[in-house]
Amino acid sequence: MLIAAQTKTQDYWYEIADRIAERIGVSAAAHDHDKSFVAENYDLLREAGLIGAAVPVELGGDGLDYATLCGIVRRLGKSCGSTALAFSMHCHQVAVAAWRWQHMQAPTDGLLRRVAAENLLLVSSGGSDWLQGGGTATKVEGGFLINARKVFSSGCQAGDLLMTSAVYDDPEAGATVLHFGLPFKAEGVTILDTWDTMGMRGTGSHDVEIKDVFLADAAVSGRRPQGKWHPLFHIISMIAFPLIYSAYLGVAEGARDAAIETARRKPANAGLVALTGEMQNAFWTAETALAAMIATAQSATPGPETTSAVMTGRTVAGRAAIRTAELAMEVAGGGAFYKGSIVERAFRDVQGARFHPLQEPAQRELSGRLALGLDIDG
Repeated sequence: MLIAAQTKTQDYWYEIADRIAERIGVSAAAHDHDKSFVAENYDLLREAGLIGAAVPVELGGDGLDYATLCGIVRRLGKSCGSTALAFSMHCHQVAVAAWRWQHMQAPTDGLLRRVAAENLLLVSSGGSDWLQGGGTATKVEGGFLINARKVFSSGCQAGDLLMTSAVYDDPEAGATVLHFGLPFKAEGVTILDTWDTMGMRGTGSHDVEIKDVFLADAAVSGRRPQGKWHPLFHIISMIAFPLIYSAYLGVAEGARDAAIETARRKPANAGLVALTGEMQNAFWTAETALAAMIATAQSATPGPETTSAVMTGRTVAGRAAIRTAELAMEVAGGGAFYKGSIVERAFRDVQGARFHPLQEPAQRELSGRLALGLDIDG
């Protein structure tokens, strides 16, 4: 039984996260081997009250603070990267909606109340859409017909609402991206079995096909010009990426810890000591970059400068997390080359850090253009 919201301290939530992490670590290798979705881990998250924990207290949640939410994702990532990454996608949708309600009085309260009351799981397609959006919205009486195929829809097999977008060719405004949520139970929404990857194999990040699905005008939650930086995306960048990269830091931490445990059973030598020290340096860099990202998300104002700072952190933290896992392979030695090794799985899982927006070339362009006083939309 969960205790009252006002007594749920950071220690309380971390204790819950650690208990869940211990349990999901047992099945992580099997999910990786079978590329099976971590469905039972979502049951644990629901039972622990974590699905709606970050919803503000006024809207029925626990008001879980942002830094603690990132810490929970990190703890899960140490044991099962797939659970942490998929869960972070739900978390950032909730955290963005909460931030907009708290700071902009945006009408996101209805969605947040449902998340808290119904344990409603949100699935993001944002990584496959980003500024361009994807799919088509065709105007019909009373709304739009949506046709699209959304890739990287992490957690879709447990999802209730797909938070996504499509492009409407507005005769006056031109190409316009519409934002909306679609129930997975809606007719015309189909999960396609496409997720067979190098790492993060348990996230269930399948493609979702949307075929002639009707979207009422009133269900459109936002509109923006296609391909341009919009205030909404500065909020998303600020809030989402520290959460996502908390999962990768957790994966790197799990690899580091496993490698050190193995190395301590070996005779010490100068090469092993030096490799271990280099691994520690890489992990410190990842941890420090993530801490800066989290601090920015907690205190900054969304905008180009904030987005540049967070995305720079995303590049640095991602590189360093990958490097930590690479060095963990060497520190652990030949045993880490075998399937079933914690380090081997972490090495594959952490590679996913390369693929979230803004990927490094785009991040460098954004930061470079901003530093030179150029238009960030090019």
